[in-house]
Amino acid sequence: MSNSNIDRRDFLRVLGISGAAATLAGCGNTSIESGAELVESYVQPEDFVVPGVGVFYASTCTQCGSGCGIMGRVREGRLLKLEGNPKSGISGGKICGLGQAGVQVHYNPDRLTTPMMREGETLKPVSWDKAMAVLTARLGSSSALSGDQIAVLTGEISGHQKVLLGLLLESFNSTNHVVYDALSPTIGRAACKAVLGVEQPVLQIDKARLILSFGNDFLGAGPSPVHMAAQYARFRKAPRGTLIQIEPRMTLTGANADRWYAIIPGTEGVFALGLAHSLLQHQEYAHAVSADIAEALKQYDKDTVSEITGVHADALSHIAGMLWERSPNLVLSGPAAEGHAHGFDNAAAILLLNLILDNRGKTLQGQASHPFPQLTPITGSTGALTRLNQAVTAGKCQALVVIGSNPVFTAPTFVPFANNLSKVPFKVAFVTQLDETARQCDLVLPLLSPMEDFGTHVAGYQPAGVDLMIQQPLMERLYPETRGLGDILLDLLKQRKPDAYKAFPDYYAYIKTAVTKAKPVFRTTSSDDNFWEDALRNGVLHLDGPPAALETHAAAVKVDKPRSVVTDVHYPFYFVPSVKADLRDGRHANLPWLQESPDPLTTIVWDSWVEIHPTTAAEMQIREGDILEVQSATGSVMAKAYLFPGIQPDTVSMPLGQGHTAYGRYADGMGVNTFKIFDPVFDEHTGELALYATRVIIKKTGEHANVVKDEGPTALQQGRKLVVTMAADQAQLAKEISRVTQ
Repeated sequence: MSNSNIDRRDFLRVLGISGAAATLAGCGNTSIESGAELVESYVQPEDFVVPGVGVFYASTCTQCGSGCGIMGRVREGRLLKLEGNPKSGISGGKICGLGQAGVQVHYNPDRLTTPMMREGETLKPVSWDKAMAVLTARLGSSSALSGDQIAVLTGEISGHQKVLLGLLLESFNSTNHVVYDALSPTIGRAACKAVLGVEQPVLQIDKARLILSFGNDFLGAGPSPVHMAAQYARFRKAPRGTLIQIEPRMTLTGANADRWYAIIPGTEGVFALGLAHSLLQHQEYAHAVSADIAEALKQYDKDTVSEITGVHADALSHIAGMLWERSPNLVLSGPAAEGHAHGFDNAAAILLLNLILDNRGKTLQGQASHPFPQLTPITGSTGALTRLNQAVTAGKCQALVVIGSNPVFTAPTFVPFANNLSKVPFKVAFVTQLDETARQCDLVLPLLSPMEDFGTHVAGYQPAGVDLMIQQPLMERLYPETRGLGDILLDLLKQRKPDAYKAFPDYYAYIKTAVTKAKPVFRTTSSDDNFWEDALRNGVLHLDGPPAALETHAAAVKVDKPRSVVTDVHYPFYFVPSVKADLRDGRHANLPWLQESPDPLTTIVWDSWVEIHPTTAAEMQIREGDILEVQSATGSVMAKAYLFPGIQPDTVSMPLGQGHTAYGRYADGMGVNTFKIFDPVFDEHTGELALYATRVIIKKTGEHANVVKDEGPTALQQGRKLVVTMAADQAQLAKEISRVTQ
């Protein structure tokens, strides 16, 4: 370990600045050079408390990866409510229900308030001195571990937290940062990269006259629902845009559509190629693809497509006509289309429609280049967890650090991560509340809530330019024995490389130095102090930049013989998991506001349920509230039946996120864990788990219970026919669409 002062380049790298940004930063007038000066620690904010008067402080919502700016209303030193930050280019001053529930993360009565260490079969409270001594001995300067024997398992992470984690792993000569996302967008992003040249294009929803969505729930559980809801509101204003949604189970976005079509799961690509064939009959699109592709598309006539997809043949012609008439338009692929063994092919076929319709640069564009790529998030995957599980099984992982991830709960049964975790000699979790994974660890460290801590964040979806989001404490910490993740990582780094981090007494000092050192990139002449104060006041640093150009790779689309669905007599039903906008993968099931919030399509609260089409239910003599066993080749769960017309007749659906066994009083024992019945089916192109490819059989148990709903004493729609459903082949689509768009 070297004791000499680090040079400027290494110092900038420690701060997450390198490349072109480092060149600019090195030419700036910031006061910190090569660690020669100390930054004063942030001890306590100036006291602006006026009895009865609220004060607003800017910060960043961390409830999902959208990176929305928030304003915390604080009165007499206590956080009361969150609002949207008008300065945020992502949220535009708005906030969703999930973001509002961030207050309950802070005040949750089940928060972990002291370090815990394993003694035998139980976790017992210990002091921070004891906890850090153990952590330092196992991971600090005296540790004999090195290389990929040490693994860090996180969810999506960005900003300077990501930088410090990377530097800590580097100090061990380890590259083993495992980023796990149980609802990974890997398949769709790979298709975008192959067809458009970028993983995450920006959707110009408000510029489209017609949107055709294949199961993309951009208003619900999408990558940036608050931003997209604002765009959707503008899309609906005159001239009113038209939304058509095609999916096997109705999402929140589907419920807002002008026309909704049920489709057999996994056949979305076939329908998209049928549309492509129909569009190519128009002269203006005839040269959009090669002659080979155009010839292969002739197999996708409307009758063949209808037979395979279950969508009436006339619907294909009507939708193709609408796409031709209403330009510019936008075609979207979503998880329901991508979560199959041929999910990549489905997504690529759907994206092909955007190339044919020439939507590039109109309703689709690339994101601006980020000046600090070290701060951008890494896309998580289920494949990453599978590889970690294999390393654990083989005894290659000797120490595991878990941050912001709960794989014991979300891992499917065929990935026995919970059983194998005992093979790791040392496991430490950084959490705000004990969950299933933390309870199996040897050391558990209590973190500050996001309302008490500093940080920086970069959203994966940047709609205009680049936003570096600033997180700051909205009030003093509730529990003195909780600490920030950044401070813990910084302490570990100081143990290993003291010279590199001696300029930073704490994480606040590190964040302030990093932000002010990056000042020249933001083209400002403010002093360091004024720049930092403005960053805290606004909650965001914005940098304009041109969008990246999209490419055209139609050859990436596979146009083979139309693929028919293979029936399974043992498991006749398709299983489509429902991702709720609030619970997501279950990480928010410990928040009572969200448990009490009615599901927007069924109004069910505090439970799991099985959605089944009324016609199918009648054939099987199933009533609402009947307890059904849903069994796959991997496992089974039991829940109450709910008759739901917004689903394909041969499909059943259940929500994800419930069924916790160790996550506090508001989550434990609520519903069932649907992750445990996923079958081991993987996308053929990316190897990612196909979340929508499981087949199941339904069995009646003979038991019955009331379904708890929040829809009052009368029936659905309050006893009135607010929304009328009909079969697609009975509707006069051209007249219906014409009427709603006039």
